[in-house]
Amino acid sequence: MATSNFTDAIALLKADHRTVEDLFAQFEKARSADRKQKLAHEICNELKIHTTIEEEIFYPAFRGKIKDSTLDEAYVEHDGAKILVNDIEAGTPGEDFYDAKVKVLSEEIKHHVHEEEMPTEGMFAQCRRTDVDLIALRDRMLARKEELLGEAKAAGLPMAKPSAVHVLAA
Repeated sequence: MATSNFTDAIALLKADHRTVEDLFAQFEKARSADRKQKLAHEICNELKIHTTIEEEIFYPAFRGKIKDSTLDEAYVEHDGAKILVNDIEAGTPGEDFYDAKVKVLSEEIKHHVHEEEMPTEGMFAQCRRTDVDLIALRDRMLARKEELLGEAKAAGLPMAKPSAVHVLAA
């Protein structure tokens, strides 16, 4: 994953968005349980890595520089996705609600991506209007992403941990 492939941090995140959109589209077309399981696992890993680099590096770089409400909503949206990611990872395609969980996760991610990529008022548009060095940020995010990809291949990523939403047992 060469840095020249992404002009800056926002280009990296947008590329992640397109990757996940493609995986969701493949899942919708998949018929075999094995293929669905593989795609769901890829989706979950991509989302775990993406949310980690956003929450550890990207979002903190913009706290106090863009609307706090924009960042706060992004963290909460991530947490909703993390709950579904963990549930999907723990399940199998033959279980009740499996496909529905992946579908709802897809819809949540579409909403989140729209909010980030919206022209003018979206998070990325707000970020571009700041003095944050998006190229240096890209380099830090890519390094962390490479670490996480290595972790995913070696031992698998741990469960996603919500940070803004308190998950209570029923």
